[in-house]
Amino acid sequence: MSVVKIAEQVRRPRGRPPTRSDEETRRILIEAAAAEFETNGYAETSMADVAQRAGVSTRTVYRLIPNKADLLVRVVSDRIGQLMLEIDAAALDVSSMSEALERILFAYGMLTLSQRTIAIDRLVVCECGQFPEVATAFYRFAIRRANEGIAAWLRRQCERGLIKVDNPQLAAGMLRGMMSMDPQRAVMLGERDVPDADEVAARAKQCARFFLDGCLVR
Repeated sequence: MSVVKIAEQVRRPRGRPPTRSDEETRRILIEAAAAEFETNGYAETSMADVAQRAGVSTRTVYRLIPNKADLLVRVVSDRIGQLMLEIDAAALDVSSMSEALERILFAYGMLTLSQRTIAIDRLVVCECGQFPEVATAFYRFAIRRANEGIAAWLRRQCERGLIKVDNPQLAAGMLRGMMSMDPQRAVMLGERDVPDADEVAARAKQCARFFLDGCLVR
């Protein structure tokens, strides 16, 4: 045995390695599932594939997340959760209304115009017919949740007397479409690359200006 190997054995701590918490393992599984869905699609991804990528046993996967549909829900919810943190009302109230709206739209754009989210969009479009739970999960935990978050912020600005919007839910949908629909479709159809952060920020600024110029209380 070489001197190096002997030295490694001496330095190696004895006993079992420290175990991860279930919450940390779930985070690793969600990341692994997102990568598998992005690479192989929903139909071709198995729980065993996710387990292998995450470096855990299949039994562990089923113990923490019961089925593949729930894995997809966790993937979608995790990404939307990041957006919801960005549009927290208390944090945004310290900014001017235009700055706050730009921040919301930038966060939404960075989420929806990312390579991974666009891959999930493709997955939903391609596989929702065979797997309706895919469409249900995406609509409930991505589209509807994001729209409700933006609508809640708009409603708060109405209550503060800063803007006048008759239907915040409808206005939120319009804002989301204005921010991401055109570039997202162009990327999905292979007509352009994913926009970088500078482009997303510029688009957010322009969309915020268009919106506020139309509904400011004068």
